[in-house]
Amino acid sequence: MAAKIQEDKHAAIIKRLARSLGFDFCGIAKAGFLEDEAPKLEAWLANHYQGKMAYMANYFDKRLDPTKLVEGANSVVSLIYNYYPDNKLPEGEKDYKIAKYAYGKDYHFVIKDKLKEYLHRLKEEVGDVEGRAFVDSAPVMERQWAEKAGLGWRGKNSLLLNRNMGSYFFIAELIIDLEATSDDPVTKDYCGSCTRCIDACPTDAIVQPGVVDGSRCISYFTIELKDELPSSMKGKFDNWMFGCDICQDVCPWNRFARPHEEPEFRPHPEIPEMTRRDWEEITQETFSKVFQKSAVKRTKLSGLRRNIRFLMDSTDEKIKGQGED
Repeated sequence: MAAKIQEDKHAAIIKRLARSLGFDFCGIAKAGFLEDEAPKLEAWLANHYQGKMAYMANYFDKRLDPTKLVEGANSVVSLIYNYYPDNKLPEGEKDYKIAKYAYGKDYHFVIKDKLKEYLHRLKEEVGDVEGRAFVDSAPVMERQWAEKAGLGWRGKNSLLLNRNMGSYFFIAELIIDLEATSDDPVTKDYCGSCTRCIDACPTDAIVQPGVVDGSRCISYFTIELKDELPSSMKGKFDNWMFGCDICQDVCPWNRFARPHEEPEFRPHPEIPEMTRRDWEEITQETFSKVFQKSAVKRTKLSGLRRNIRFLMDSTDEKIKGQGED
């Protein structure tokens, strides 16, 4: 009985601290081996859905078992942090587009700082706590843990969906040795018969409900792939030059998305003013200035130029084809 009271107390502290640091939702799951996920991950890799993201095949055991990442781990704390913008960048038919998560400062820096503070405060309140903080930076199956912690369910586009705020959020974890009362997982699929994300994906990357062929995803092509983009995909990127939000934009649950309150996620003031020509003629000086601390730096200027050139070629071929008609 005393142990249960102590675990409840720890859970209450964990959630209070999460709210105080700006996290929208916080859930707790018992650390352990993700038995149900092992065959799914194995099949996903066997189908080569990781494309050239070779790192996805690394640390198979650690992806499935957080106790291999943090010795003596008892709890996986999952956290949600909103990034839905109050003002979207232009997304017209002729506009080059950037995924909303990359508008402002790289979320790895913003959220990692919060997680460090989180661990510090947690230790102040409950004493010695061993653990590690993760935000898309290690082999942690974040969506699966968030689902087990009751924060949502995985939609047909494989993203975590939350009934109160859709899917425009980052997921982070604290894997700690502190014992805390677990939350009940979400077991119901609230997507029902809806297939909007599957129908809308221009590259047919969603091969079955909940399974995405990463090697066909626009985000993979524009961010992860370092080679030249395949000509078979010309005309299918809908002018996305970094990432893609199509499967989220069409999701009915994102009608509940509300603007974030994180100043660091606002775009550099020059970005909303950039025209199509500005993007096509972007210089290293401009790139370095407007994307100084942005996730867009992952592509480097050469990668962004490659993506824009590919979109320009796609447009030229479309115009040429219309002329021939």
